[in-house]
Amino acid sequence: MSEPPLSPRLFDSPPLPGEVPPRLPSPFAPGAPGPLARRAAEMLRQRLELEAPRWESLWRPGGGKMFGVLVVSTPQGPPGFLSAFSGMLGGRWEVDGFAPPLFDLSARKTFLPRGEVELAELGHRLRELSKDHERAVLDSGPSSARARALSERRDALSHERAERSRALWHRLTWDYDIPNARGGWVPLASLFDPRPVPGGAGECAAPKLLAQAYRHGLKPLALAEFWWGAQPEGGGRVSGAYYPACDSKCRVVLGFMLEGLDVDPAPPLPTGGAVRVVHEDAALLVVDKDAGLASVPGRHAPGRDSVLVRLQSRYPELTSAHFLHALDAEVSGLQVLARDVETRAALQRQLARGEAEHRHVAWVEGGLPGTEGRIDLPLRGTTSGALESLAGRAHGKHAVTDWRVVESHVGRTRVWLWPRTRHAWQLRIHTAHPEGLGAPIVGDTRFGSEAGPWRLHAEGLVFTHPRTGARHDFHAPAPF
Repeated sequence: MSEPPLSPRLFDSPPLPGEVPPRLPSPFAPGAPGPLARRAAEMLRQRLELEAPRWESLWRPGGGKMFGVLVVSTPQGPPGFLSAFSGMLGGRWEVDGFAPPLFDLSARKTFLPRGEVELAELGHRLRELSKDHERAVLDSGPSSARARALSERRDALSHERAERSRALWHRLTWDYDIPNARGGWVPLASLFDPRPVPGGAGECAAPKLLAQAYRHGLKPLALAEFWWGAQPEGGGRVSGAYYPACDSKCRVVLGFMLEGLDVDPAPPLPTGGAVRVVHEDAALLVVDKDAGLASVPGRHAPGRDSVLVRLQSRYPELTSAHFLHALDAEVSGLQVLARDVETRAALQRQLARGEAEHRHVAWVEGGLPGTEGRIDLPLRGTTSGALESLAGRAHGKHAVTDWRVVESHVGRTRVWLWPRTRHAWQLRIHTAHPEGLGAPIVGDTRFGSEAGPWRLHAEGLVFTHPRTGARHDFHAPAPF
């Protein structure tokens, strides 16, 4: 395989007066990049359009990706620019005309294939166990001895696979060489140590571009990153639109790589909402969180701001396993954390038997044909794919949501929602799906049309305390 060319691509015409910025704009600044970076990005987009048949996978569902350009000054002659893509392109790490990855590909091949085979085998066993569990639930119910035993085996295998995956990723992160403008370099893992490295860190376009510039004595002048291809499965990206460097992966990496350059200061990190402890005892916690704050951090970023991380300063023993239900970052409201295994099991039994409930309130788009009902629509167990493919009678994962209209207005309906089962995106899919309400939650642009804050809030939590036997009824009014 040939190596990407080292020489920057020149512009079609020399920069105009004022097009070269006096110092490198911050990669984290929102909005459109400067004129010279936009010119470079347009030239890269023209190349991608000319080579469209070669990169047709970018336009498959969820196939788009971030591309980047870095305008650089050269020792001789006018400025030019380098190009890069995030992750892999067409199944390859190295593609002619693009900056290479920050790791030694030949070294990675000595150990990665074996690890991937092991993960694939564990994934296969996990899928088979999940099928056995679903059959046991349908045959004997979720509380049967066989269903509980299979659930425990499935959870243990899922934990083992996650630990293997984390260990493999940790091994990979020590092979990334991260340079900076001062001439120094460190392994990627050391930038985050002692915390795990977020998944995909070091593989974005911006780090590749800066590393390529430093290797060949080129001075970075301006950076632009844009999305190209189909939207990601979760939405939020438009082909051709510019986006700043990501905080979750690149804030730490680029912070080191930019040392030694004259760079505009980065905007401050966004802060999530508040989290309030509304009940505390030796067995459990009940908390009320604002929208904008995740319940738990990502698998590869355990220190990222979240309900869990904030609570750990006061309750250091807590982990993500203590959450009975983790609300999405966009969802506000009540959730409960069990502080021991017995309490968790007891609360899970109450929820499974309908002896406890977690009531949500939402605004959904449009009107509804009735005033109350039950959505009994099995879910596929994944959040990838078109809405119609995420649920259906043949998919087999039992999922039930009760609903009731609270009030109606032109174009919107306010409803109460009681999830009787627990699945990823259950309320989002059950409200939006044609076989559910056929009315997406307001603000959920993945399935609906109304942009803005999500209008989904967990406002009621009722259960019997496993230790005291007291009946608790918590209420947190919706902020909308």
